[in-house]
Amino acid sequence: MRIDGVLLGRQARRGTLAALAALSLGAALAAPARAQQGPAQAPAQAQVLPDFTELVERVGPAVVNIRTLERARSASRGAPEMDEGLEEFFRRFGIPLPGRPNPRGTPPGGGNEEPQQRGVGSGFILSADGFVMTNAHVVEGAEEVIVTLPDKRELKARIVGADTRTDVAVVKIEATGLPFVRIGDVGRLRVGEWVVAIGSPFGLDNTVTAGIVSAKQRDTGDYLPFIQTDVAINPGNSGGPLLNMRGEVIGINSQIYSRSGGFMGISFAIPIDEAMRVAEQLRTNGRVVRGRIGVQIAPVTKEVAESIGLGKPVGALVQNVEAGSPAEKAGIEPGDIITKVEGRTVERSGELPRVIGGTKPGTRTTLQVFRRGNYRDLTVTVAEIEPDKPRRAAQAESAPRASSPTSIGLSVSDLPEAQRRDLKGRGVRVESVEGAAARAGLREGDLILALDNTEITSARQFTGLVEKADKSKPLSVLVRRGDQTTFVVIRPGGGNAR
Repeated sequence: MRIDGVLLGRQARRGTLAALAALSLGAALAAPARAQQGPAQAPAQAQVLPDFTELVERVGPAVVNIRTLERARSASRGAPEMDEGLEEFFRRFGIPLPGRPNPRGTPPGGGNEEPQQRGVGSGFILSADGFVMTNAHVVEGAEEVIVTLPDKRELKARIVGADTRTDVAVVKIEATGLPFVRIGDVGRLRVGEWVVAIGSPFGLDNTVTAGIVSAKQRDTGDYLPFIQTDVAINPGNSGGPLLNMRGEVIGINSQIYSRSGGFMGISFAIPIDEAMRVAEQLRTNGRVVRGRIGVQIAPVTKEVAESIGLGKPVGALVQNVEAGSPAEKAGIEPGDIITKVEGRTVERSGELPRVIGGTKPGTRTTLQVFRRGNYRDLTVTVAEIEPDKPRRAAQAESAPRASSPTSIGLSVSDLPEAQRRDLKGRGVRVESVEGAAARAGLREGDLILALDNTEITSARQFTGLVEKADKSKPLSVLVRRGDQTTFVVIRPGGGNAR
């Protein structure tokens, strides 16, 4: 007899058979006792893995492949061949195509123009009459858009509109009776929920991948809180749908985190509710109208919040206020922290552009700001977003003589009159930096606007405040560098953080 590869003799076999019989009898006697323990002691029933087949059969016919063409010179034929999916990746992240001329330029040698394939992506049909949603970067710069349906029909598409800020585009194909997707409720989406992507990675049509929602409200863009998943997304998936288990679209696959160009376990999708709002404007107006107030912002760190008396790190730190903007007219200043819009708390800085962007231009809106230890309400009239205005050139003017270095390693000077007027009479210029101030990251040429919530108006005042300050506590300094304003925390006796 052989057990686990060991050969046993006759006596050993007898002993082994007896032992096995005893074990069987013990198991039989123990079985009723286990049964009496009841269902509460029974092991949890294993959950059945999800089956995506019906979902894919139902939604797959509404997912399309999108190819874009542009006019290229024949001289470009000499460029090395490259996989179309890899080309799409290079273009998505702004990397020049190796060995390729500028598609909008004319390469040396001239040559006749002819259509060349530019990229490949995915999309999904919104309505039976042929409106298709995709990413803006999929159709950006295209002179021709070709939509391939799952039944292999190829149709030319017209670009209805594209919004680069949200990376959403709508194209139109001339067809009727098309299958179309159902739109889901992003508000019901939960972290850990199964989701499915359908698209054309590397040009492989109707590829299905699945995973779970890894996180929601991921701040990776100015106007969108992304859905993060671990669904395999690769170049060519861009513009395809992210589906819940009910077969409803809850996102547009848009971005991946990658160091190699391929999938690394982290992908991002545009929430479909945000995308549909954009798509509606694109279909109606051909463009998206957004509000603006004319500020540049940054996050509020925990250390800064504690040092200025804000308590917890909420709101958006105003780094710069555009001249003549609605924010300047409302009295918003660099260094203010916008904490509420119309009574709604701004938990993170990324929320502010979304709230203001979604406000109709011309609307009067109340903002709550935290300034030098106090809250105040300001009313701003939201304007329509427009291209950035050119920066005003700084007026050259000699600065007054610098003060002696302070105990934190700063030597400062009063500002020239013109600069003082621009800054409403406040601020001093940093002339030299050493010690604790240097460790905090201050530089020569920085402008100091406030110290521990006290507005700075002269070099003498600043020096006096520094010398009177408690050397055992960190100092909060509001600093302007170029067009950016932020807080720097200086620790006289040790390390610093910004």
